[in-house]
Amino acid sequence: MGFAEDINRWAQRTEEKLDLAAQKIALDLFERVIMATPVDSGRARANWQVTIGTVPNGTLDLTDKTGQATISRATATAAGLKAGDVIYMVNNLPYIQRLEDGYSGQAPAGMVGLAVQDCQEIARQVGFELVVI
Repeated sequence: MGFAEDINRWAQRTEEKLDLAAQKIALDLFERVIMATPVDSGRARANWQVTIGTVPNGTLDLTDKTGQATISRATATAAGLKAGDVIYMVNNLPYIQRLEDGYSGQAPAGMVGLAVQDCQEIARQVGFELVVI
């Protein structure tokens, strides 16, 4: 084993660890948002869409009162996340902003803002940035 091979192995392990960190931070954030989303029919919870590289359009004709199916979809997408990728979590329902603004007594302080605030410091410690648009 030469020095160059050692450096290459170290670089590969480091890249894998960064990818895993990005995935874990994203999943923690997404799970917090999904589970904090108020539930009536379960449509708001089910309409959280996660994609890598492109912003999702449209709404989903789904309901998910428990949030587990939505978390599973987010987990499947986030598994492909690499450090440096842009991952989006979007809910295109027309009333989602009202829910974020505290319209529901189930989430009077919203969902996204609180989850980002909770996860922001962890993300910063490993060199990632969480951005809300």
